[in-house]
Amino acid sequence: MSDAPLLEVRRLRAGYGQVNVLNDIDLSVGTGEVVVVLGANGAGKSTLMSAMSGLIPHSGQILVDGSTVGNPRPDQMLARGISLVPQGRGTLTALDVTDNLRVGGTGLGSKKDVDEEIDRWFGIFPRLAERADQIAGTLSGGEQQMLAIARALMSRPRLLLCDEISLGLAPLIVQELFGTLRRVSADSGTALLLVEQNAELALDIASRVYLLEVGSVASSGTADSFRENNNIRQAYLGY
Repeated sequence: MSDAPLLEVRRLRAGYGQVNVLNDIDLSVGTGEVVVVLGANGAGKSTLMSAMSGLIPHSGQILVDGSTVGNPRPDQMLARGISLVPQGRGTLTALDVTDNLRVGGTGLGSKKDVDEEIDRWFGIFPRLAERADQIAGTLSGGEQQMLAIARALMSRPRLLLCDEISLGLAPLIVQELFGTLRRVSADSGTALLLVEQNAELALDIASRVYLLEVGSVASSGTADSFRENNNIRQAYLGY
């Protein structure tokens, strides 16, 4: 059995056009692990997620289970068990809740498998069950984020990439979402890589943390070590 991380990036560089945003990023996520990437606006967090999920080209290496995957497309990363919840929720706004989930479960095989998985996520997100026939674009922001997470999990991924899922949401909704992700990871063994500005909640569920500053990893360590670092605590936790 391989000891290689589920996902690893080595000397990753990526950007947009001639503008380089990421500079030699090294990062890894193990099977079942919860890893958080913290950083201010403009640090390169979303660019990192886009590169790892195949949305933008990169240089350096992306490895899954120890094997280099080159410049993969998003569907190729999904086939390897890596699913993305993009910033801005990314629901299919013209479809109802059930059909959004059905699209997420396209690769499961039989209709029976898809229906069972939909029922599972309706049980975890009862608010979605109550709105099963409602058009996604008419849901509240929190409900759309629940739907985006559930849709990404419909494929039964080994690793879920979450890009700023707390952005623009009420604190109680954010706490609910983070609590659900913690339970899902613990119950199913799904690894999580969270890019977040909400450091307090992210550190509550993280095992390891990376701090991104101006496109580079400025620090990394356990969640406890970040909480004990005065400079990081004052900058990101506010105390």
